[in-house]
Amino acid sequence: MKSRIAILMLMLLPGGILQAQEQKALTLSEAIQMALTNSDQAKIADSKVTTAEAELKSIKNIQYPDLNVGAQYQYVNSPTIDLKMGGGESSETPEVHNIFFGNAMVSMPVFTGFKIRNTIKSGEDNYQATVYNSRNDKEQIAMQTIHGYVNLYKASKTVELLEENLKASQQRVKDFTAKEQQGIIARNDLLKAQLQEASDQLALEDAKKTESILNYRLVKTLKLPEQTIIATDDSEFGQVTSVTADSASSRNDLQALQYQQQAAERQIKVAKSAYYPSLSLMAGYVALDIENIVVIQNAMNVGVGFSYNLASLFKAGSDVKAAKGRAQELQHHINMVTDEIQVQVEDARQNYVLAQKKYEVYVKSEEQAEENYRIVKDKYDNEMVDINDLLQANVDQLQAKINLAYAQAEISEKYYELITALGNLSNTLTIK
Repeated sequence: MKSRIAILMLMLLPGGILQAQEQKALTLSEAIQMALTNSDQAKIADSKVTTAEAELKSIKNIQYPDLNVGAQYQYVNSPTIDLKMGGGESSETPEVHNIFFGNAMVSMPVFTGFKIRNTIKSGEDNYQATVYNSRNDKEQIAMQTIHGYVNLYKASKTVELLEENLKASQQRVKDFTAKEQQGIIARNDLLKAQLQEASDQLALEDAKKTESILNYRLVKTLKLPEQTIIATDDSEFGQVTSVTADSASSRNDLQALQYQQQAAERQIKVAKSAYYPSLSLMAGYVALDIENIVVIQNAMNVGVGFSYNLASLFKAGSDVKAAKGRAQELQHHINMVTDEIQVQVEDARQNYVLAQKKYEVYVKSEEQAEENYRIVKDKYDNEMVDINDLLQANVDQLQAKINLAYAQAEISEKYYELITALGNLSNTLTIK
């Protein structure tokens, strides 16, 4: 009976509590590819390229002829028509109730002051700028995923080490309790061990909270089920190739700006096209049928259209100046970004070198911390040091292990930051 009641109570619990948490093992590479495929940011980047491609096709349509077709039908209610031809008396008034008019006109631009060509070239440059901006956005998505993955790994490793440390603290309290009851150690030492256990418990709970938040954030980015627990993998950490590129000329954000600047230069020529006349070829067809009066068929015409707006000599100047100003602004922006990129590259390079040095130091530090704890433990057992020294040695050992785990992950993190600064992340991760 009690078991049935327990089952019924479980069935009444909120669905979210009953949802089983699924653990999913993910490597760093897999997480990056999932972010580039599933994340909303990646889809937005792809949509921008699709939109830019459609806009470019729309721009290219201006080079094709215009074809206008029209037709009219009118019903007339017995009008009074007086036809006078040859000076004679007017003829009998015809019955007119239906009027039909149809026409077709084709116009083909021949010369527009190079406006069409430069408009299309400007559109192509803007499209390429969008493509490179999209690639840059995806690089940023990849880097955000790398940071999120590394931070989750650090948090998971911290939880793992704190759990091991808490077990050791709990065992120490058990040992000290037995010794205190036997009168081997003072009660003060037991109290300090218990305080350390409580502190370790709080540190573990705080680390678990951090791990949970970071896990949830990465799960949302990768569009995984909310109950997913991501198991990070450190097999890729520290295993990086050498960095040989010296310049960042291939950076996507810089190339996007260069294409935008080229498009702005084209717009100067588009503005100047107003100084030139326009020439076009035209052809048309007309059909007219006024009931009982006249029928016109096969009335075709071919001609040349010429237009020139004299006011453009005065009005176009401001448009040209504005276009030149935008082009100059972009050029200054490119210069500024180029300088900033050089600073980013140097900063990333030094951070990468520092990460490697830190790892080497922390490898030795962990060995030293373990040996130090062993020595202090022996001294404490022989009553040569007090409990404070033992607990401090334990803290130092835990911190050394955490530092080493962090340092290994940071080598890969700083490596990716460096190749991103150099503009090589797209090639390294095959980002399209």
